[in-house]
Amino acid sequence: MSHVYEERATMIAAGELQSFVPFGREHCRNHPNAVNLQLRQLQPASELWSSDGAAGLVGSLQEVTLQERQKEHWQLRKGTAPDEVDYEEELYVAGNMVIWSRGSKNQASNVYKAFTVDSLVQQALWCNFTVPQSKKDAKDVVEQTVCIVQSTCVNVHSMSGKDFISPLPFQVSTLWSTKFGLLLERKNIPSDGHMSPSREPLPTLFSMLHPLDEIAPVVCKSTGLFEPRLQYVSDSAMRVLFTCLEPSLMMTYDTQQCTHTVWALRRVSPEEQTTVLKCPEQPGAVHTPVAAHSFLGSHLRNVTRLDLPASPLHCHALHNQSRIPASPGLHSRVHSPSISNMAALSRAHSPGIAAPSFSGAQRFNMSCHTPSPRGHSILASPNSTLNETGLMPEMEPILPDLCIEQLWTETGATSREKGCQASKVFITSDLCENRYLCFLVESHQQLRCIKFLESNETLIFASVTVIGAKDAVPLEGIHGMLVLEASGSLVLYTGVTRVSKVFVPGLLSPTFSVQNHQPPLNTPLENVSTPARATVQHISRLDEVGMPSPVLEVRSLTKHHESSWLEDSPFQQAVPLVHTLRDAVGNRLTLELSTGSMLRITIPEVATSELVRRCLRAIRFILPKDTAMKMLLKWYNSYNAPGGPSMHLEWNLFVTCLMTMMGYNTERLTWTRNLHFEVPLSPVIAPKKARPAETGSDEDWGYLRCSDYHWQVSMRPAVAVQGLEAVSPPAGVERHESALGLESSALLFPHIPVLFYVLHLLYEDLKLDELQRSGARALVGLLQQLAKDLQLDEYIDLYWRDYPSFIKTFKEACVIDQDQMELMTWPVFLNGEAPCVFGWLSRCLRGQNVPPFPYLPGICERTKLLVLSYALYVVGDEDAISTNVSKYLSKLSAGQKKNFSESFLSRQNCVKAGPSSSCLAEKLVLWLTSAGFTLKDLETVPFGVALPIRDAIYQCREHPSSDWSEEVCALIGRQDLTKQAHKVTLANRKSTVGLNVMLEPPVTTEADEEEDGMTDLDTDVMGLIWSQDLRVQEVRRLLQSSRPVRVNVPHLPEVSDHEYIEEKENKLLQLCQRTMALPVGRGLFTLFSYHPVPTEPLPVPKLNLTGRAPPRNTMVDLNSGNIDVPPNMTSWPSFHNGVAAGLKIAPASQVESAWIAYNKPKSADLANEYAGFLMALGLNGHLTKLATLNIHDYLTKGHEMTSIGLLLGVSAAKLGTMDMSITRLLSIHIPALLPPTSTELDVPHSVQVAAVVGIGLVYQGTGHRHNAEVLLAEIGRPPGPEMEYCTDRESYSLAAGLALGMVCLGHGSNLIGMTDLNVPEQLYQYMVGGHRRAHAGINREKHKSPSYQIKEGDTINVDVTCPGATLALAMIYLKTNNRSIADWLKAPDTMFLLDFIKPEFLLLRTLARCLIMWDEIFPSTEWVKSNVPQIIQENIRNQEQTAVSEDLNLETLVQAHDYIIAGGCLAVGFRFAGSANSDAFECLYTFARNFMQCLTTSTVTVTGPYNLQTCLSMVLLAISMVMAGSGDLKVLQLCRYLHKRTFGEMNYGFHMAHHMALGLLFLGGGRYTLSTSNSAIAALLCALYPHFPAHSTDNRYHLQALRHLAVLAAEPRLLVPVDVDTIKPCYALLDVTYKETQWYDETTVELMAPTMLPELHLLKRIKVKGPRYWELNIDLSKGTQHLHSILSRDGVLYVKLRAGQLPYKDDPHGWKSLLAPNLNNRSPEAHTFKPEAISTFTSDAALVSFAEYFCRASENMKHKPETVALFSAILYECVTQENPEMLPTHISIDQAVHTLERADLFETFSLWQMKLVLEVCESRVLQQRLRDAHGRGLLLTSEFLPVMKSAADRALDRWICENSRVLQAYLRGEPIDNGSDVNMLACFLVYHSIPSLRNIMTSDLEGCSCFPELLLKSSQLGVPVRALLRLSPLLLQNHGSGVQTDLF
Repeated sequence: MSHVYEERATMIAAGELQSFVPFGREHCRNHPNAVNLQLRQLQPASELWSSDGAAGLVGSLQEVTLQERQKEHWQLRKGTAPDEVDYEEELYVAGNMVIWSRGSKNQASNVYKAFTVDSLVQQALWCNFTVPQSKKDAKDVVEQTVCIVQSTCVNVHSMSGKDFISPLPFQVSTLWSTKFGLLLERKNIPSDGHMSPSREPLPTLFSMLHPLDEIAPVVCKSTGLFEPRLQYVSDSAMRVLFTCLEPSLMMTYDTQQCTHTVWALRRVSPEEQTTVLKCPEQPGAVHTPVAAHSFLGSHLRNVTRLDLPASPLHCHALHNQSRIPASPGLHSRVHSPSISNMAALSRAHSPGIAAPSFSGAQRFNMSCHTPSPRGHSILASPNSTLNETGLMPEMEPILPDLCIEQLWTETGATSREKGCQASKVFITSDLCENRYLCFLVESHQQLRCIKFLESNETLIFASVTVIGAKDAVPLEGIHGMLVLEASGSLVLYTGVTRVSKVFVPGLLSPTFSVQNHQPPLNTPLENVSTPARATVQHISRLDEVGMPSPVLEVRSLTKHHESSWLEDSPFQQAVPLVHTLRDAVGNRLTLELSTGSMLRITIPEVATSELVRRCLRAIRFILPKDTAMKMLLKWYNSYNAPGGPSMHLEWNLFVTCLMTMMGYNTERLTWTRNLHFEVPLSPVIAPKKARPAETGSDEDWGYLRCSDYHWQVSMRPAVAVQGLEAVSPPAGVERHESALGLESSALLFPHIPVLFYVLHLLYEDLKLDELQRSGARALVGLLQQLAKDLQLDEYIDLYWRDYPSFIKTFKEACVIDQDQMELMTWPVFLNGEAPCVFGWLSRCLRGQNVPPFPYLPGICERTKLLVLSYALYVVGDEDAISTNVSKYLSKLSAGQKKNFSESFLSRQNCVKAGPSSSCLAEKLVLWLTSAGFTLKDLETVPFGVALPIRDAIYQCREHPSSDWSEEVCALIGRQDLTKQAHKVTLANRKSTVGLNVMLEPPVTTEADEEEDGMTDLDTDVMGLIWSQDLRVQEVRRLLQSSRPVRVNVPHLPEVSDHEYIEEKENKLLQLCQRTMALPVGRGLFTLFSYHPVPTEPLPVPKLNLTGRAPPRNTMVDLNSGNIDVPPNMTSWPSFHNGVAAGLKIAPASQVESAWIAYNKPKSADLANEYAGFLMALGLNGHLTKLATLNIHDYLTKGHEMTSIGLLLGVSAAKLGTMDMSITRLLSIHIPALLPPTSTELDVPHSVQVAAVVGIGLVYQGTGHRHNAEVLLAEIGRPPGPEMEYCTDRESYSLAAGLALGMVCLGHGSNLIGMTDLNVPEQLYQYMVGGHRRAHAGINREKHKSPSYQIKEGDTINVDVTCPGATLALAMIYLKTNNRSIADWLKAPDTMFLLDFIKPEFLLLRTLARCLIMWDEIFPSTEWVKSNVPQIIQENIRNQEQTAVSEDLNLETLVQAHDYIIAGGCLAVGFRFAGSANSDAFECLYTFARNFMQCLTTSTVTVTGPYNLQTCLSMVLLAISMVMAGSGDLKVLQLCRYLHKRTFGEMNYGFHMAHHMALGLLFLGGGRYTLSTSNSAIAALLCALYPHFPAHSTDNRYHLQALRHLAVLAAEPRLLVPVDVDTIKPCYALLDVTYKETQWYDETTVELMAPTMLPELHLLKRIKVKGPRYWELNIDLSKGTQHLHSILSRDGVLYVKLRAGQLPYKDDPHGWKSLLAPNLNNRSPEAHTFKPEAISTFTSDAALVSFAEYFCRASENMKHKPETVALFSAILYECVTQENPEMLPTHISIDQAVHTLERADLFETFSLWQMKLVLEVCESRVLQQRLRDAHGRGLLLTSEFLPVMKSAADRALDRWICENSRVLQAYLRGEPIDNGSDVNMLACFLVYHSIPSLRNIMTSDLEGCSCFPELLLKSSQLGVPVRALLRLSPLLLQNHGSGVQTDLF
């Protein structure tokens, strides 16, 4: 065959030669380790440090022993950086070092990471592990790692910096990297004769999916004779040769059968896991490819001589002296599941143990095992080292993770020989995308290639092709492979098709005779002085034919000897031969020469220019595969021939090559003859070619005359104007008279029409990309020639209209005979009209029918994108991008013959009321983003085509949706939203002046101010919220506890000095009661305001209990011993101080377990503070990170406070999770939850209380039956016979009640499964008293005997159980509005019953009743008073008039009244918590004032100051709950007044209440407020329980630590607008719309943010209002998730100022804005606009510099002032209308019109765009939008367009008036000569959308006699009326019908 011979003769040149030395070797040389020391001893220093280090090292390595030499190996792979620069990565291994380096061909290598390990590195490889994510939607994270294999372990180092060490439980021969993780191939230890034959082979292949996972055996699914068999891979004869990630494959070789097998590697399915774990089937033959598992009896066998490695450590880790063969299924895990067994093994045993330990290692060395019926298996055997009846614990089975499934096995006798194991396996693909798996069988010098296809998830392996080869490597970059033939020549293949030989300069091809060609010594390669035979061979011992790595060459010794004679022959030194190929990356590879030196060469690519590449893709797409392959090979060879063309002439070569293959004689066609590509050869390829003389010669001038450029210039009419004659196309002077014909036998001749069509579609696609337009111009020459020869007039007309002056120079056509025409395959699609994409879009805009536009999938993506965008946005078809794609696009597929457009009915042109344009705009923008379209792409779309897309973007920018992705926001140009979508957490935001980062510390009053724990609040935001006054400083002053207090006691003359000191100290003691209570409030005030630095401990302010006495500022101290100070007074306050410090830490901070432990104080007296700190970490969710070990550690210390803090903290962190481990932790501390027989633990009482509440928190809202039952019994726990539980019983009972309430929170009557417990009745009994019931349940024994000291009898002690029961009822029936339960809680209405109940309990009952009847709470004084029973109201009202009757106790009535009122107020506080409701505030404030007055009047005597104070505190707390986070001044004044009262009944508890109120008022520095969710109310009930401690050690009624649970009710609801440009908080107007409820209709309120939002479930939407900022809508009807995430990230809502607007801070009324109407100057702004003012509108550098250079008239400016004025006006408009991206569009339109007026348009491209712009503006979509009053208009709003339009119209009308004959000539089909007329005619036809000549002819427009007839006919053609008015005089003048009105 001729062409085969021709290909044999072809040769291509390799480029970019570099000598190659692995970079790691160079790096290792400077590393001080044993190998190098050895090297240095071997070599004289001078030589080692010679300038050429590489050669020196090679020389020295030669003398190192064979083992040393074997140690060095390396592999290369392709790496890609984020900026897509390709480089190569090298992993080099020598000794115990691994060096990972990176470098590219034009950049030096550098070390990326270097590792040194303890023992020899056996292997190093890259591997990707996937870490599955817990969230459903989250993608799995891929960890890129490098794995270093040593004899006992694998070190895994990930790119992200994590390091793992995985011990190996057996010796490993090789590791393989796969898609799922690592595969471990176990080293086969030859078994001894002692083994009995029944011994089963153990698994040999294991997988490790993550360094922390178990190593699991791999299951194999082989195709059996009858059904597929499933078993572990345990065949010792099987060797893995190759693994591949994509597709997931592996190849193995069976050393006994001598066959290669390909397997698919995948995850194992659950069914397969269960099948394998059941007993496998009976043993088959052992030597099937994978031996079956046989069943092994329970024998113990003593293994004697084992092939053990030397070190004792190995000995223990790999085999124990006595092997216990248990299956992977039998081993009970002692360790916690999280620690892998092998890891446990490596940590647990010392190396010396040789006894059998049931450790992970055994599990791999054992086979299967029968479990005995009892669940234990008894192992017995005569030579057992265990006892005869030793029990072996059950092993938990190791589940297999991966399965290999057989896909293909080698057949045929040829392969059945020993030693034919493949030495290299790889996957390659050919140019037509077929894929091959190739393996090199070196002993046969064969490369076997198996073709495979992927079809729906499975791989199908087809034919095998054998190529003779000594070596081969794949070249992924160019879809080929390089083969080293036995003769020594290099041949390039693509797939299995031979392409050509490869010529490497400086290496003689072995086909030449060697003796004659001594290469000259100056070739660049020879000057590397490499010693002979220094090659670094990788020789492996024959007995272990294992492959160290996929890249390394493994050669058998025999092979090595065969070639050794060559190495020794004398002439070989001079002429290096290629010995092996290795390390292929992309299209580069290394040649290892017989001299031992290495060369890196590059095999050239198929094409470098984008245009040629796309043409080739199109051709490959449409042609049959074999034809395409031939065409590509032909092109590749001609392009890459030695001395081929340089890059810029690639296109010319391509055209010539393509046309030659189509059968053209390119020498005879003038224009192709002049396509120059015989440039001087590039110096890289031909270094020896003589350089041409410097001076130049005559040929140069000829070359220039013939150049492409000259010919373009010569066509310009400029020459003609000067009176010279137009130059004919150069060179071919005489026209060939003989007609040019085509060679019909050419390869591509039959396909010419198809090729023409696809190239035409490519041309249309190139027109849509500004950057590729030059390509379109290059392509048009070829297309024009083909269209002429195929006689496709429509196409010729189309090209002529696009490039009029260019096309008319083509004169020659080739004649194709009719019979030749029939040889061609004419596709259907050529018959329709010529597809023109601009025409199609234009028809869309005019609202005409459009046929589907043809496109090539994968090649013309831009066409697809824009056509569908128009269909969606302009035509208004919502389904254009989903179901109706085929209406607008017709996909071309290869070999299409039938007519495809018939199936589509023509679309109805009725305007259906489509969706609103804004909705379409949104759809379009979202779709474009999903297609990967960005702003950068938009800039390359021609301006006319892009206008509708820009319009849609503008629409979306005005009204964006808040939940769009970052990419969409970037496309519509809203940086504020982009930043919002880019979820910035505070920790990352530190760099960008975050909200929480203080820029400068606040000015402090005292220079040495103590750390008061409140410095971290965000002053920026607080300064915006409370900008008018200094209330924040005042709160800091009230809450600071780190400075001494002022003790001001007047020194009376009669008081002695000693007494005076005592008096001062007593006063200080009083003040300290207040100081000690402050931290509780401070914790709330500074809540979540600080991000700790992980390297520093948390600063905790001191609790300062000293004082200073004026006037001399003398120190007053409590420790002087003058007065009695209660012991342990400060223990709880310092606990609270620790909580307050810990609560500063924001939930978003980075807190690690180590940091928590690092904060542990050194001194014991700070232990209480640390306990509080732990509790705080639980409340903000960080305690979950504390390791279980540390928790255990803290609890065993037995420190009471630490236990309380930890238990409460852990429970709060695991709120409502029912976490089992935490439950166990808590149960240990609650006797009732332990089994009755357990040892009684001595748990401190307060720890029991904390644990009980912890149970409530962990099981919150779960309705857990067992816990509810226990807690119900615990409310009434008796004091116990030995008085174990008699102290502080009240707080325990209350805790049990609160916990019960939390467990059944809000469940009400539907307590599932608890009806038999009678929970409500039991609670009622606890509340009102009565006989104790018999105890059911496990703890009845404990409760049998009565107490020996407290006489309670068998009645319930109501004083103990009532509060807990009341609150439990309130929480269980919370918000259920259950009236029957609520009536139980009514206050009694007879005096008799009133006497029986404590007034305090009335407060609780009232509160409980109101919480149940939630919807009836009403914020008015009348409602609050309505809770008071009739009897009390009447008697209190009448007490002045009438004497109170005897049987009424006035004191009881008044106290009951006050407490019930307080309860009602508290209920209002709960109902309106965090709402800042003004009615609620007014109502509560009234009661607070009343109580304040009572405190200071005479009625104190009746109620008692203590009770009044309690009621006042509760009302104050209620107000601050309502106003939480608002910092209201009136409430602040109340708090400050009570802060000052330190005398009288004021005790520690009241101070705590008042400062809690203050803390709630400024919760979290104004960022947080309270929620009214069930969970929040439960937390607040615990925290605000109305009985406050009397002194600082009082926990009798309520555990103090519970006060901090209020934090659980806090939620961030502050919305802070942040200016996206300055990243500073600012003011912005919001519209907040409430949903309608039963109390009010949907209402919208206007708020100035930063503001506290109402609870989110009440809201419908939030909107940032204009006009200052861009609008932004957050719609909450879709769900509150988005807003939640904004609020939880500091409430930062990014906003963007509009152009020319100033922020509210600088311009509160909006009078300073540049756009504000200027009253005294009424002239249009454009004149008054100074370019200098631009900077106030925009900070965009491009616009500012545009103003600078184009909008200022300078002296030497050629432009006239009107140009400057025009540019200024354009700029002003673009900026004020906020679409600066339209500036280039305006200017392009202006330029288009100018060139048209000057009549020098050579291509009609810009005119097309201008026309599209006009059509967009007149299109239906926009006209409709302009009719809507509220809609924004188009981007081009001003007078600019009409002016430009009329200028264009004028120019064309002027021309047609003067040159109507030219148009007539065109319509008659006569040739036109004059160049400028041709151009203007094309412009006229394009601008007026006049159809092609053929269409005009067919519809016979000329035959019309009158205008109406003309109108009718032309409307079918789609000619606009405007154009028709201009054409009609010409068309009608033939019929002198009197319509001769001259329209021009």
